[in-house]
Amino acid sequence: MSGHSKWSTIKRKKGEKDGARAKIFTKISREIIVAIKEGGPDPDNNSKLATLIQKAKSNNIPNDNIDRLIKKAAGEGEKNDYENCVYEGYGPNGVAVIVDCLTDNRNRTAGEIRHYFDKFGGNMGTSGCVSFMFSLQGIIVLDNEDGDIDEDKAMEDILEAGGDDFSFEDGCVEITTDPKTVGEVAKVLTDMGYKVVSAEAEQVPSTYTVLTDEDHIKKMGLLLDMLEDNDDVQNVWHNWEMNE
Repeated sequence: MSGHSKWSTIKRKKGEKDGARAKIFTKISREIIVAIKEGGPDPDNNSKLATLIQKAKSNNIPNDNIDRLIKKAAGEGEKNDYENCVYEGYGPNGVAVIVDCLTDNRNRTAGEIRHYFDKFGGNMGTSGCVSFMFSLQGIIVLDNEDGDIDEDKAMEDILEAGGDDFSFEDGCVEITTDPKTVGEVAKVLTDMGYKVVSAEAEQVPSTYTVLTDEDHIKKMGLLLDMLEDNDDVQNVWHNWEMNE
C-alpha cells in the first residue's frame, strides 16, 4: 500500500470549491489551454487533456462549457499565453509549501504569493528550498463512496492499467503511478468503468510537520485559503499533517 492518504484533504477542498464553480473552472480552463497548445485538441490523442476533461466533469462543470473552451483554445480565439511558475516557501513553524501556478504575468503572481507568505507568518524562499522534501508521484483517486469496489478485482485492474500501488481509503481508492503516465492510467481505468475523481502528478512529502499552536494552525489555514483562492494558483502542496 502506498501509505499516502490525501483523500480527506481532497474532500475538504472539493467541498469548499463546489460553492465557487466559476473559480475552479477558471483554473481548469488554464490547464486545458496549455494542454491543447502542447498536445492538440483531441482527448483520444492527448491523455493530459482527457484527464482535465474528467477533472472538469468531476467538478460539475457542464459539458457545453467544456466543449466551448476546447474549441476556443484550439482556434484563434484564445490569446492568453500562460507560463508555469513554481514557488517554494515556509508556512508557520516551518511547514514546507510548494505553489504551482499558471500565469500571464510572472511579476504580479510572484508579488501576490510572497505577500500571502509574509501575511500569515511564513516566508517565500528560493527555488529548491523545500522541494527536496517532496517527490513527484502520479496520484489517481477512484470514487468508492458506496463501497462497491472489490479489492481483489481492483488490484488486478490497477496493475493491468499500469498503476504501481494502491490503498483503500475512506470512500475512495488511491493509486500511485508514474507521474508521466498518470493520465494514460486514469483513462484506462475510466474505460474499465471506474469513476476517476482526481488524476494528477502531485508533490508528495517524505515527512510531515504537526502544528499544535492554535495561532499557527489558524495562520496556516488562512495561508492555504488565500493561495487556493488565487486564480493563478493551480496546486498547493505542503507537509502539514492536518487533523481531520
